[in-house]
Amino acid sequence: MSRIGKMPIEIPAGVDVTIADDTVTVKKGNQSLTQSISPLVKVTVNDGVLTVERLQDDRFGRSMHGLTRSLINNMIIGLEQGFSKNIEITGVGYNAAKEGSTLVLNVGYSHQVRIDEPEGITFDVPANNKITVRGYDKQLVGETAAKIRAVRLPDAYKGKGIKYEGEILRLKVGKTGAK
Repeated sequence: MSRIGKMPIEIPAGVDVTIADDTVTVKKGNQSLTQSISPLVKVTVNDGVLTVERLQDDRFGRSMHGLTRSLINNMIIGLEQGFSKNIEITGVGYNAAKEGSTLVLNVGYSHQVRIDEPEGITFDVPANNKITVRGYDKQLVGETAAKIRAVRLPDAYKGKGIKYEGEILRLKVGKTGAK
């Protein structure tokens, strides 16, 4: 039995979960998230508790059991609390600024890199070398943070570039270190 899949999900007050044929929709206020579910699992809601059961006991059925439960749980947590990713910019002259709903990055190119906020995502720039990506969809928050990081990946020798907060970089030794 999947340890993650068999755990029930408590549905908080104010959050509405509806299950149609093969989709689960979670709503809170005017925000909603939708996830399609595999035909190998069955999702039920009873008295404010959501449970996920698998219909097949093969390897793929077991993996879909835990995955489906995690995706639904992330939707509920996202609408209740939200998700955020912190990004750091390292390098002389490298900085970030926010103009309206656009993130402007100066990261060593001959031009500024502009990234617009996707729907449901907000950028926050508390300092010129820190960016916070916030939203209620965990997958979209992670994808947007990865796109920002991909603008200038950290350098292997000095560590200059854009990285996640707390990310550990293994720096290479330069030419003089080979003696």
